[in-house]
Amino acid sequence: MATSSVMQSILVSPATGVATKGTGLSRSTIPRSSCYLPRQGRNSGVLVRCMAKVSTGLFDLLAFSGPAPERINGRLAMIGFVAAIAVELSKGEDVFAQISNGGIPWFLLTTGVLSVASLIPLSSGVSVESKSKPFWSSDAEMWNGRFAMLGLVALALTEFVKGGALIV
Repeated sequence: MATSSVMQSILVSPATGVATKGTGLSRSTIPRSSCYLPRQGRNSGVLVRCMAKVSTGLFDLLAFSGPAPERINGRLAMIGFVAAIAVELSKGEDVFAQISNGGIPWFLLTTGVLSVASLIPLSSGVSVESKSKPFWSSDAEMWNGRFAMLGLVALALTEFVKGGALIV
């Protein structure tokens, strides 16, 4: 942060010639002693914000590097992992039995509802980071979603190798 403010002061200083273009002054006509660069400490109170216009189009939101795909997949994985473990504990069915015994309609319904619920705020320009609280942060949601994706794949793979439910 301190580097950013120092770079800004260097770029706008008269010694660089950036702010003096068109005035006839050049680097050689300005004495070196007139360039004053204040020393910035580590904890200086300088705050630099970038106000970028975020596109709210559906294709931009769902693009590979857009804000929606990983967040929606992570939310679905969190719900899917908890649901798979809950059904396995209550009925003793593995993930593949859950899918073949009517799990696909539930998956499609959950995917549709969660996708629409996630896209509505994003399409109106509300970012997830703006609604983030210290304890319930957007970074924590992303990491929990990633771990849930890995957990769901690991659960299915383990049950496939084992040949049945993980928890009996």
